[in-house]
Amino acid sequence: MWNKPHLLNAIADLLMLVASAALLAAAAVWLVQVPSLPVRHVVFADTLAHTRRAEVEQVLPASLKGNFFSINLESVRGALEKLPWVRKVDIRRQWPDRLEVNIEEHKPVARWGEGRGELVNSYGEVFAANLPDSEANAMPLLFGPVGTAPEVLKEYGELVGAFKAVGEVPVQVTLSPRLAWVLKLQNGMLVDIGREQPKSPVGVRLARFIEAYPEMVAKRAVRPVVVDLRYPNGFAMRVATEGKGK
Repeated sequence: MWNKPHLLNAIADLLMLVASAALLAAAAVWLVQVPSLPVRHVVFADTLAHTRRAEVEQVLPASLKGNFFSINLESVRGALEKLPWVRKVDIRRQWPDRLEVNIEEHKPVARWGEGRGELVNSYGEVFAANLPDSEANAMPLLFGPVGTAPEVLKEYGELVGAFKAVGEVPVQVTLSPRLAWVLKLQNGMLVDIGREQPKSPVGVRLARFIEAYPEMVAKRAVRPVVVDLRYPNGFAMRVATEGKGK
């Protein structure tokens, strides 16, 4: 072997590679364990509209374990995402002693259900958080089976667009367990749209009602309290003074 320089050079290169790897591993272990690189600053990139500093200070310290390199960012993210108004958290290390935190808060667009303090955000996700009554009452109220919030929110948006043509505003939309739609207008009128029907789609029945609304509803001396759109070729109306539809 000693008379084979190329083999000796290969062995020497291999030993150097092993030594370098061992040195890097030792350095990595030292960086993770060394106590002199603490995280001293946690900086929030944006001003938070709903999440309070006291809430952050309550959950954050327990997750800030380790130094700049060893701190578990997933643990920090998980602690913050448990706060009521926090939807998503992004965290980055900034050398030498800082964490930059970017929090995306829920943007409430509607109330969900009744009496449970639940709201729907702009993604159709349901979350539980406190909102002042003045703000909550100004939002539409949506109902539906578990897991249907995105669908109900989408339908609400379409109904707002449809009724804008006649100057009315939907304030409540309900999807029943049997998948039937009922909405309430700002003027108090209930509109029973019913279920999707192959021969009489919801969109067709609703468009027919919107077209007839100015003449058959808006000009009436007494507005109907309930309108039933479940008929394939028309709709029925009931006013407060009448005991049956007509």
